[in-house]
Amino acid sequence: MKKQRKIVFWAASLLLTGVLAAGGTLAYLTDKDSVTNQFVVGKVEIEGHEPAYKPDPDGKTNYIVPTQVIPKDPCIENKGKNDSYVYMDVSIPMAKVIVADASGKRLNGGTAVDTELFSMNQISSKWVLMYRKKQNNAMVYTYLYNEVLSAGKTTDPLFTSVTAANIVEGQLDEKEVDIPINYYAIQALNTGEGNTVTEKATQAWEKYVNQNNGQKGQVTVPQSESERMGTPGI
Repeated sequence: MKKQRKIVFWAASLLLTGVLAAGGTLAYLTDKDSVTNQFVVGKVEIEGHEPAYKPDPDGKTNYIVPTQVIPKDPCIENKGKNDSYVYMDVSIPMAKVIVADASGKRLNGGTAVDTELFSMNQISSKWVLMYRKKQNNAMVYTYLYNEVLSAGKTTDPLFTSVTAANIVEGQLDEKEVDIPINYYAIQALNTGEGNTVTEKATQAWEKYVNQNNGQKGQVTVPQSESERMGTPGI
C-alpha cells in the first residue's frame, strides 16, 4: 500500500519594463528595454518499492507459520523534480494471543496479551523513528529518512524482512493479516528549520501534520509525550 504526496510550488513570472526619454527641438530619442524572469514549476512525487517481497503466486493464499521470516524491504524512490524529505509509516497488526519463547515455553503465564504479530528485522540506521502509536488493532511506527532524497534517488530499505510472532497454535488459524505501509514526501527547500536533516525533516513533518489536521487520510500522530520517541522537534 502506498500513498504519494505532491507539493507544487507556483512562482509567477516577473516582467520588468523601463522606458527612458529625452526631449529636444528636432526629435525624440527613445529607448525601451524589458527583462523577463522565468520560473519552472517544481514537482514532488515518490513511489514505494519492495524489491524482495514476492506476492502470492497466481493469487493463491500464501500461508505463514510462527517464527517464519518473510522478505520485505520497503524503500522510497524520488520520481519528482525536487529534493525531498521522505517518511514512512508501518502498521504492524496486533492481536490478543498466547505466545511462546524459542524453547516453546509459554510466556506471561500462558495468558493471552496484546501482541504485535510481526517484528521488523535489520532496521537501517538511516531511518529515524519519530514516534509510535497504537491505532485500532495495529501499532503504527513512523520514520523519517535522515538524508535529503535527491531527485532520481532511492532510499535504503527501512528493514529487510519481518518475522512472524511465535503464536501458540489454534488462535489465528487462517486469519488474514496485513502490514500496510504509507510513504510520504515533503519538498526540502524552505520547509524545515534546524541544524541537521533530522531536525529539519521533523519540523517539516509537523507543518505537514498541522496542514492536514482533520483532513481525510491524515497521518497517525502521537497524542501524548509517552508516545514521542525523542526526535528533535517532536
